Amino acid sequence: MPGLKGRSNVDVKGFSFLESKNQSKKEAKPSFADLTLCLLEVIISQLDLKDNIRASAVCKTWREAGLYVRKVDKPPWLMYLPKRGNLFELYDPLHQKMYTLNLPELAKSTVCYSRDGWLLMRKTISREMFFFNPFTRKLINVPKCTLSYDAIAFSCAPTSGTCVLLAFKHVSYRITTTSTCHPKATEWVTEDLQFHRRFRSETLNHSNVVYAKRRFYCLDGQGSLYYFDPSSRRWDFSYTYLLPCPYISDRFSYRYERKKKRILLAVRKGVFFKIFTCGGEKPIVHKLEEINWEEINSTTIDGLTIFTGLYSSEVRLNLPWMRNSVYFPRLRFNVKRCVSYSLDEERYYPRKQWQEQEDLCPIENLWIRPPKKAVDFM
Repeated sequence: MPGLKGRSNVDVKGFSFLESKNQSKKEAKPSFADLTLCLLEVIISQLDLKDNIRASAVCKTWREAGLYVRKVDKPPWLMYLPKRGNLFELYDPLHQKMYTLNLPELAKSTVCYSRDGWLLMRKTISREMFFFNPFTRKLINVPKCTLSYDAIAFSCAPTSGTCVLLAFKHVSYRITTTSTCHPKATEWVTEDLQFHRRFRSETLNHSNVVYAKRRFYCLDGQGSLYYFDPSSRRWDFSYTYLLPCPYISDRFSYRYERKKKRILLAVRKGVFFKIFTCGGEKPIVHKLEEINWEEINSTTIDGLTIFTGLYSSEVRLNLPWMRNSVYFPRLRFNVKRCVSYSLDEERYYPRKQWQEQEDLCPIENLWIRPPKKAVDFM
């Protein structure tokens, strides 16, 4: 046909038909080089060191992701304590994998505290106490604590040689019965110490206990930070300026009175973080800057991930795809994902209405620090 004889190979948009065909072929065969940096971090984080180094040699983007993953923290694992039986489940939140350990050593025992990969346990009937590492199966006995304590904690791994245990009970407005011990001791040292406490209510007596700067720290029901110094055997408050929290304020009590509330404490490299939770409301996080508590948000959390719990709360930096979030010790089995709150997106994951009714920090779940090659112990 005469009208087609002089037609050029150009479409109406100005692209040649050959270029369009090549572009379609390119889109049909995506390259690994097209992966986003965020996705690369997740993939490379699952490699061991040798494979990480090999992957880093592919290109500049892969090298950037490989180096970044080598420097990031490792998250704690979530451990489930069954009401009966010897099978304990552990969940790796970064790789979203579940493991099961048979631990008859923990039968008929309750957990008291968790730190540095160790559990402090107490026999249900005899009340005898012991340290236990669920990965190495090492068990270290501790003298029985006769104090009916409000809280108990230990400073570091019992194998370190410097481990100190603390148990305390606020017996009156000005007196705190305090017991201390160490793994090689034959008994606890107990005495009544002067301490003017300022609790707000019975529902929020205190937070979990953390050890930092050679002291044991805790929060009272109003969020005030106080501590016990083992060397001087003295209780005192850290004098800081508090930020008001609506969840525990009398002004908003009618709005939140029926919701489950928690006040939790975490520390990273000497910096304290205070977390308020209230049912399905967003968690409120305060960071201690010198003597002032400041609320942090998506722009000031700086890549941190906070793992909250009744026995221990942990803080990690720059975890792939888990940054700027608060994680809770509760797993949604249908999606195999921990319940979390993203400060960037201001929402819970997974998004459900169950947060209003459920306790996001149940007593049967805890965070525990795994060893470097934890999978080898499974």
